Amino acid sequence: MAVQTDSGRRRHLLSALVQNRPGVLAQVSGMFASRNFNIDSLAVGETDDTNLSRITVVVMGDDRHLEQVRKQLEKIVTVVKVHDISSEDYVERDLMLIKVHAPASVRAEVQALVEIFRGRVVDVSPELLMIEISGKEQKIEAFIEQVRPYGIHELARTGRIALVRGDRPMEAGPDLESARAEAGATDEAVEIRGHSEL
Repeated sequence: MAVQTDSGRRRHLLSALVQNRPGVLAQVSGMFASRNFNIDSLAVGETDDTNLSRITVVVMGDDRHLEQVRKQLEKIVTVVKVHDISSEDYVERDLMLIKVHAPASVRAEVQALVEIFRGRVVDVSPELLMIEISGKEQKIEAFIEQVRPYGIHELARTGRIALVRGDRPMEAGPDLESARAEAGATDEAVEIRGHSEL
């Protein structure tokens, strides 16, 4: 699933389970910056447990250096577990909202493209269509190229999120139980924050 380059660098997709506390996101992204890794994509959101959030990071790098970073991340107190899922069978998605110039003369053409890519129109104005589309990174990029000639007014993307296929959740194991116990024990002393404040 990972893309290998001639220099030995390849695309890595790291999934980190972290405690839902202020400053965690800064610590995680700072670790990559300190090792001179450029983050291609970063997405964060709460899990089914409000005490825990999942951070999904896409970076390019060689296996040895990424493994070192992964181990360093796990040493951060608020990081429960970090898993490089690049070599596993996983489902990956990216969500995009895009405003495309679509006056009456070309609106039918743009709507046909939206149907082909299984997107949907979520807002309409006299000159613009706002389109929602999700899927693999390649699909999103292909759609952008198809509508570029019409004129892109504005675009926002979530970044990649991913989960490994099958019935073995990354959360399983003693690390999760101890993290939950710690979060429960300190709930009165530490206010749990939303992922926007991580």
